[in-house]
Amino acid sequence: MQPPYVISCSRRTDVAACYTDWLAAALRAGAVDVPSPYGGPVRHVALAPQDVHSIVFVSKDYGPLLAGAAGARALLAAYEQLFFHLTITGLGGSAMEPRVPPWRDVAAQLRPLIDWAGDARRVTLRFDPVLHWREGEAVRSNLPLAEAVFDAAAESGVRSVRVSIAALYPKMRRRGYDWYDPTPEEHAAIAAHLQRLATARGLELYACADPTLAAAGIRPSSCIDGPLLAELHPRRLPLPARKDPGQRPSCGCTPSVDIGSYRMRCPHACAYCYAAPGRRET
Repeated sequence: MQPPYVISCSRRTDVAACYTDWLAAALRAGAVDVPSPYGGPVRHVALAPQDVHSIVFVSKDYGPLLAGAAGARALLAAYEQLFFHLTITGLGGSAMEPRVPPWRDVAAQLRPLIDWAGDARRVTLRFDPVLHWREGEAVRSNLPLAEAVFDAAAESGVRSVRVSIAALYPKMRRRGYDWYDPTPEEHAAIAAHLQRLATARGLELYACADPTLAAAGIRPSSCIDGPLLAELHPRRLPLPARKDPGQRPSCGCTPSVDIGSYRMRCPHACAYCYAAPGRRET
């Protein structure tokens, strides 16, 4: 990709919450070397403000970044557009997300993020993933928490919510939990329930890389959305609208450059993590 391009920060680890020192150093240097997730050559990514169209963050806790840790927030003021995905599953502090803050504490960050971004359309909430597991004979889920989480999103001024149902990858199954995989009929019921919650609160609901939810009528998501980022850009700089070929087949994201690394293991230690979680506390 030729600059100016979109920086994804990051699908691979929670940079905003756990690697603010690293982010600040990269921004000060104006470039960063990113290891390939597939064993290929290291990629040198220019990070000078003139090289960057937008920075799209994904995090479960923007507390350190909002507080100005390591000077990262001051450095980000040089960039024309920031977009924030805030993930709230409702499971913060539980065995599923042992080092994520309680969800209501995280939800309190939504309004400050809107103020920082300068437009509510540059902040989105992720109720992602919807998770099911067995405890004895009972099936547990975070789905009952969706109503309160959606309330918090609507009250903050956020306009969009992105959802998915957990994909039970082999590495997730090896972590010692008795996961429950909902049936196709249950997927449809979950989709209908989430859509009702969103509609009642005036929220736009999107399905993130989840064809089962899309098939049930939830609009597929482009979590990195080139046309939207171009529309919201202060100078309306254009971006590609095509699908990013490096993402999963069901992912609707447009091209971006991810500066995170799976070597930066995520200290949140979420039990269902699709990337490289740190160790759980015992």
